[in-house]
Amino acid sequence: MSGLRLSVAGGDSIDAIDELADLADWLRHEPELRGLVAFADPEPGPGELGALADALAVAVGSGGALTVLAASLRAYLSQPRKSDVRIVVRAEERSVTVDAKRVKDVEALLRETLRHLG
Repeated sequence: MSGLRLSVAGGDSIDAIDELADLADWLRHEPELRGLVAFADPEPGPGELGALADALAVAVGSGGALTVLAASLRAYLSQPRKSDVRIVVRAEERSVTVDAKRVKDVEALLRETLRHLG
């Protein structure tokens, strides 16, 4: 299984935390993603005791889970909301930012990110 990290970019930190919680809830309602989505443990900086989770960890393979994740993200981003939402998808050192204004082919972006992992 490959691991992806999803985080919410833009806006203030409270909005991002709320949006991340909403995204986690949305993804957990996908039967094919059940058990594959969890809040990622944040890495505290020097002198910090810890922080709230700032990302979701999603375990996906090369097949169906990635397709379901892409379709779910596309549907999530198409929902009416008060502010713009950008989701950053990270796989190791690579990242892709998907924003609600420019979503066309989320699955292709996710597959391209994973392809670079080898």
